[in-house]
Amino acid sequence: MTALYVKQPHLSVAEYLADLAVDVLIDEADLSPKPGLVDRRGNGAHDDLHLGLMHSSALSLWPTFKQMAEAASQHNEINQSLREALGRIGREGEIEMLRVTGGVNTHRGAIWALGLLCAAAALDDQALSAAEVTLRAARIAKLHDRAMPVTAESHGAQVGRTYGLPGAREQAQLGFPAIIHNGLPQLQRSRSAQVGEQNARLDALLAIMSQLTDTCVLYRAGLTGLDCMQNGALAVLEAGGCASLDGRRLLRNLDNDMLRLRASPGGAADLLAATLFLDRLAPALHAPIGSV
Repeated sequence: MTALYVKQPHLSVAEYLADLAVDVLIDEADLSPKPGLVDRRGNGAHDDLHLGLMHSSALSLWPTFKQMAEAASQHNEINQSLREALGRIGREGEIEMLRVTGGVNTHRGAIWALGLLCAAAALDDQALSAAEVTLRAARIAKLHDRAMPVTAESHGAQVGRTYGLPGAREQAQLGFPAIIHNGLPQLQRSRSAQVGEQNARLDALLAIMSQLTDTCVLYRAGLTGLDCMQNGALAVLEAGGCASLDGRRLLRNLDNDMLRLRASPGGAADLLAATLFLDRLAPALHAPIGSV
């Protein structure tokens, strides 16, 4: 039995959701071998990140996720006031994350994705299927945060404008299609094939990478990098996935390509963490204590 899958009797729903959000961020960071990303082997395509920093960053975000879930419970409906409360909490959480990491952006995208999902889950903890939660998250994401400060564009916004391609904001507003149509189905298919949990998670990451217009990759390596990521990930899956010999060889090739291009699919990594969040959400929150 693992504590990650048991809702402790002394925890509120908001505390449980924050625990789960931190758990999946750590699980995503630890998953290896991920192409171009920080994992147990090393820093991937990054000069300023390492695994310990990813863990510290994830743990620092627990209060942020808890407060987002509490705000949703208190508002008890999707409206402008909730959207702006979540935006304020997210910005405060980002400041704390940057303080902990010495100014390095480790989880800005994860604050957005997992924060929305925590809030969406807290709005109705009896309707926790992936489809139900992502629909509520999309409704929140479509509201404009009028309190958002006018600052320099994020990297994602810059490349989205340059290439005319959707990014993290649009992914949320559409109900996280990369998770619903790619990540979760592949995770379930790979588990059904009994390839082992780590390979199933890697396959889910690759399924997301094969379709996502990852603005982290676009910013670092342009359309060449994006094509390399998408085609390389698809090739691994078509070869049998990460549990097959051919798939493993192609995964190594993709990793080498991402390192050569200095391209790290951080957007896909955030969505893998969100995939794991949704995968565990309903069974864990509704499980009788000690039953899992």
